[in-house]
Amino acid sequence: MSAVDAKKLSMPVGEAMFSQRSVRRLKSDPVPIDLIHLILEAAVKAPNGGNRQPGRFLVVTDRARIEEFGKIYHEAWWAKRKEEKGWTKKSDIPADDKSYTSAAIFADEIGEVPAIVFAFTVAGGGANSILPACQNLMLAAHALGLGSVPTTLHPTVMDRFRDLFDVPKDAAFHFCIPLGYPRVELKPSVRRLTAETCFLDRWDGKVPWA
Repeated sequence: MSAVDAKKLSMPVGEAMFSQRSVRRLKSDPVPIDLIHLILEAAVKAPNGGNRQPGRFLVVTDRARIEEFGKIYHEAWWAKRKEEKGWTKKSDIPADDKSYTSAAIFADEIGEVPAIVFAFTVAGGGANSILPACQNLMLAAHALGLGSVPTTLHPTVMDRFRDLFDVPKDAAFHFCIPLGYPRVELKPSVRRLTAETCFLDRWDGKVPWA
């Protein structure tokens, strides 16, 4: 097994955390397999329940399989929008809703990304044992100049998804994480103030910096 060069992950952790953001506009240029290897090595170093290590990552770089998955994802994305919002087409999305508009475009384009990582757990492992690894994965990708975004699927497509990649039924699916070089200049993410979302000592207890 080839060794990974952890020194490539030289971005300070604070910089990585404060500059990371979801990236949906990705180039189709291939992602070097050595970078994918490094990203996965960083991912599995994350904490997990009881160190049972139930997390499993399926990496897909095969163009034909990604294109086929793109069709499944597109269907899943719109199935979720119909279920949640009653939307069935792009014109249903409010003109000022940039987030959903961007996500709809991504649903059209995901079949063109160069790599996708699917995150699972086995042996009864829950999301708590894969979520930290997914964050490690995306932070490592960001530090290497790659964009990513965590996304999910819809129950209506799960059987076809499993069949496409020969995923066993006892593997619990959690996230789909596309990877690629950003097609756009990244701007800082916009988040609500922590004074609005964090409490001290009791629910609704004001934090000192509020």
